[in-house]
Amino acid sequence: MVLNYIWVAFFLLAFVIALVKLIFFGDLEVFPAMMDSTFSSSKTAFEISLGLTGVLALWLGVMKVGEKGGVVNFLARLLSPVFTKLFPEIPKGHPVTGSIFMNIAANMLGLDNAATPLGLKAMEQMQELNPKKDTAWNPMIMFLVLNTSGLTLIPVSIMVYRVQMGAAQPTDIFIPILLATFFSTLAGIIVTSLFQHINLLNRTLLLTLGGACVVVAGIIWGFSQLDSDSMNKVSTTVANILLMTIIVAFIAAGVRKKVNVYDAFIEGAKDGFQTAVRIIPYLVAILVGIGVFRASGAMDMLIGGMRWCVELTGANAQWVDAMPTALMKPLSGSGARGMMVDAMTTYGADSFVGRLSCVFQGSTDTTFYILAVYFGSVGIAKTRHAVACGLIADLAGIIAAIAICYLFFG
Repeated sequence: MVLNYIWVAFFLLAFVIALVKLIFFGDLEVFPAMMDSTFSSSKTAFEISLGLTGVLALWLGVMKVGEKGGVVNFLARLLSPVFTKLFPEIPKGHPVTGSIFMNIAANMLGLDNAATPLGLKAMEQMQELNPKKDTAWNPMIMFLVLNTSGLTLIPVSIMVYRVQMGAAQPTDIFIPILLATFFSTLAGIIVTSLFQHINLLNRTLLLTLGGACVVVAGIIWGFSQLDSDSMNKVSTTVANILLMTIIVAFIAAGVRKKVNVYDAFIEGAKDGFQTAVRIIPYLVAILVGIGVFRASGAMDMLIGGMRWCVELTGANAQWVDAMPTALMKPLSGSGARGMMVDAMTTYGADSFVGRLSCVFQGSTDTTFYILAVYFGSVGIAKTRHAVACGLIADLAGIIAAIAICYLFFG
């Protein structure tokens, strides 16, 4: 519903601004430019979707091998000591803990198709324990904030789009996204724990979160000692080594579990093909809407106003051009994806704005969509502090993304 209003607003605002330009400024080119943008944007959307087919088939095939090889179960067991501290109201040994762990692990691996059913199952199981059936229970809120903060180890779809947009090194955003999403998730955990009076100073959480912070601080310090060329080379090399290691590890896990690796890969690859075809109408719709909005001059007015406000403070305003992606992400994943593609098309995939848009896309998740689907599935009407915690996590991810991109690409 939110995306419906946004999409209609794109066209109505663009039309009104174009009329003003025509009537008061005699701009005869604005309407032809808007119509040209509808054709060029729809063509771009189709070409991107078509080009995604092979890479999506590859990665979803590899993910399916890892899923059947027990990688998700392994991560669930690995995360178990931490999550039992974050969900103290859930009885130990309750089956819902397995669903929570599996959902978070699947999200970390980018297995959206597996994560959503597991998440809905976890919500149903938590609702059975919920003392007030119309009100969000503390474990539900913590669970949703962990989802909305967007913790992802492998941003497959973003790297795929960068391949399609002609990026010289599509994986150069891998480490920046990993760092930005870490800060988003950390902020979400801290603020939700404060609302719920969860003690973060216990030994397990201190070791886990503190250790993770030390590692992230070490990574940032290490990269800050390098010049920009060396930083890009090291970052890209490490990202490629990690990704290749993950692929081999997934295949090895499948072999260890005596999975028919080839058949599992084909099963996942078929899902990749179907996914590429399924996103065509959505990508056409959002890119055409953005194209018309941009051609009318409305996007320039919006970005110009934001840049003017930032420049009044004396700060560098280069990041403002990527903000449409950040502002759209909590509302709509497909809308933010369209903004990201538009930024790479307009400024270049390897530009600062293009890269920052990709990091914005990967640093958080679709907060309102996730809350609507998950709470709606169990009839929760009173969401309590869920929205506030989710948006604070989003804000932390946005701020971290800007700072990290200046470190890596600025």
